[in-house]
Amino acid sequence: MHPLSQPGSDTFDGVLRRTRLAAIVRGTDPDAALRTVLALAEEGVALVEVSLNTADALGVIRRAAAEVGPATLLGAGTVLTEDDVARAREAGAGWIVTPALTESVTASVRAGLPVLAGALTPTEAVGAIRAGAHAVKLFPASLGGPGYLKALRDPFPDMPVVPVGGVDLAGAEQYLAHGAVAVGVGSPLVGDAAHGGDLAALRARARRFVALCADGTQEQA
Repeated sequence: MHPLSQPGSDTFDGVLRRTRLAAIVRGTDPDAALRTVLALAEEGVALVEVSLNTADALGVIRRAAAEVGPATLLGAGTVLTEDDVARAREAGAGWIVTPALTESVTASVRAGLPVLAGALTPTEAVGAIRAGAHAVKLFPASLGGPGYLKALRDPFPDMPVVPVGGVDLAGAEQYLAHGAVAVGVGSPLVGDAAHGGDLAALRARARRFVALCADGTQEQA
């Protein structure tokens, strides 16, 4: 079990609400994906998701879990089936992300794993929360943008929503201003690093995202 999942340590919800940022790693090179995860952790990204459509994703999670410190909580993304949940948990994932309301949501809840459940419409978002999701992964957020999040929160002001999909630095600032509990960021943060690209550029982007998302957290707490 990952240290952040253990009793007496910071909870997933606490980390999500405090740091307001989840990085999404998806790549074609397992070694590069691992280096990307470790670099993000070193730059202070506390929540790092490895998508299961990454090459040797479970191996990347397993290797990263053995190397990251207790300040980083590894998750598995693009989780669709009950078997996906079991394999991700065995590899060391401490939280789960789904692209839609599939069997993986209830399987994660049964396994005691925090889950961000993918949803787009109000009906899907309510269904995600009723299924036991810790937060709604608003996906693809780029379809409606920050204005759609604002409209969604009008009838559901207390619903924890994490926009994902095309969230760049400027978009992250707008989503957070409109009440997102956090943002999930893939290529605008990771770039080509998980494919063997520039780690120095990744680190620079990570520092900018961490600073932006942490800004004002204490005021909102």
